[in-house]
Amino acid sequence: MQDLMTIKDASIWASKYIGKNVTPSNISYLIQYGRIPKNRNNGSVFVKRHDLEEYYNSNHETKEDRWKKQLGNDLNWNLSFSEYKESETTKHVHRLHSYKGKFIPQLVEYFLDQHIDNFKNKSFFKAGDIILDPFCGSGTTLVQASELNLHSIGVDVSAFNAFISNVKVGKYNIHDVRNTADVITQNLKKFQKEKNNVNFENRLLDELKTFNGKFFPSPEFKYKVRQKEINERLYGKQKSDEFLKIYYKLIDNYKISLKQKKNDSFLDKWFLQVIRDEIDFVFKQIKYIKNPETKKILALVLSRTVRSCRATTHADLATLKEPITTTYYCKKHGKICKPLFSILSWWQRYTQDTIKRVIQFDKLRTNTFQKCLVGDSRIINIVQELKRKNPEFGRLINNIKIAGIFSSPPYVGLINYHEQHAYAYDLFGFERRDELEIGPLYNGQGLEARKSYVKGISDVLNNCKHFLKQDYDVFLVANDKYGLYPKIAVLSNMKIVNEYKRPVLNRVEKDRSAYSEIIFHLKEE
Repeated sequence: MQDLMTIKDASIWASKYIGKNVTPSNISYLIQYGRIPKNRNNGSVFVKRHDLEEYYNSNHETKEDRWKKQLGNDLNWNLSFSEYKESETTKHVHRLHSYKGKFIPQLVEYFLDQHIDNFKNKSFFKAGDIILDPFCGSGTTLVQASELNLHSIGVDVSAFNAFISNVKVGKYNIHDVRNTADVITQNLKKFQKEKNNVNFENRLLDELKTFNGKFFPSPEFKYKVRQKEINERLYGKQKSDEFLKIYYKLIDNYKISLKQKKNDSFLDKWFLQVIRDEIDFVFKQIKYIKNPETKKILALVLSRTVRSCRATTHADLATLKEPITTTYYCKKHGKICKPLFSILSWWQRYTQDTIKRVIQFDKLRTNTFQKCLVGDSRIINIVQELKRKNPEFGRLINNIKIAGIFSSPPYVGLINYHEQHAYAYDLFGFERRDELEIGPLYNGQGLEARKSYVKGISDVLNNCKHFLKQDYDVFLVANDKYGLYPKIAVLSNMKIVNEYKRPVLNRVEKDRSAYSEIIFHLKEE
């Protein structure tokens, strides 16, 4: 019994043992995910000191040490921002919508603000400057520029990317947004009363709770899997097949429609019929909103909701292998999971979350101009287009030129930027311009793809230089595994004056191996 510790005592002991703060939540995580076994005594949870010792002895080396062994000692761990919680790296409006491939706001802030340290020995921008992001993505640079009292312009070839960016920096009547969203929610609930999917899903959840509690008790099941006492693949399939009999019986009883009749578009293929009906209903409600800003932000809420309701497994959210219309064994959660049969809970959750985040950002934003333009950064006349979209901002840019660039260009052969939001293009009818993407996944990473990428990025820089002031500063964030940026700099008549190599810790991909990127600092040759 002396070897047993409460979770709180275990966190205190572990903190002393490894010389680093270990919270009770950290200990609970180890139990939940089967890293250490759970012990019960009189209804309370305990852990054995011996189990903790074994765990920390085999995992004592710090992540910084491990990554530097793989990536080199020139890795700047200060730029990992490892001290920030996930909630801080996705603060306020940065998380209004999912977006693959964005950088964290702390990285942008580091280079845009006026502080100096051992690595950044001078500040590059001052309040009132204009910053350009020619690969705007989801608008991280624009949002952080607003926090730092800087004006900013974004350009993106994707109409939906520009939409996300402009919604993030928009200004809203929160009272109107909340009331309008409440009306749509109530109308959706009335719409659901005509359907069977809500009652069906509630019954399904009851059956799953009973079944999972019996055959996949947590955390005992995950611990046994880690100890190889259970063959997860075989056991998971066996129990999944067993539960399918219950599932199909409920489908028949409640007369639930699964697949849609058409398979022509993303919305046709990746959503159950009952989900598609609710999406179309809410979208029709949004189209009738009179306040244009309220309409935009609730449209973004719907897009975020739609993304979370795709008919896929929890483990395949980023990859989308095949539509899933049945219950299945979920390796991520270690139990039988199900597809969604209603958007209501996600719509309500994201509505509340969006309102909260907009209010938070309103307290931090400054009275500056932020605008993302839709266009090809290789040829767009930024000043002319800005004057057309925002005359007041256009007049300002006549008086002061753009001070510099902070951007993360697409990586060669990594992401198809239009396709990751295919559902939104189907839903809103935005024009797709996939052929204008630089370095898209579908072009691969071969020699020709790299040549095309080098030309594309250098063409962007050469075009943007027309709108930059003298002695500008350009910062480009890239994982340059093919060594393309020195050539890009030459073709742009620029020189790389510094390189900041940083570890990338918060990746959404399944591959969590050591990974770094470089922030290239370029100036006029």
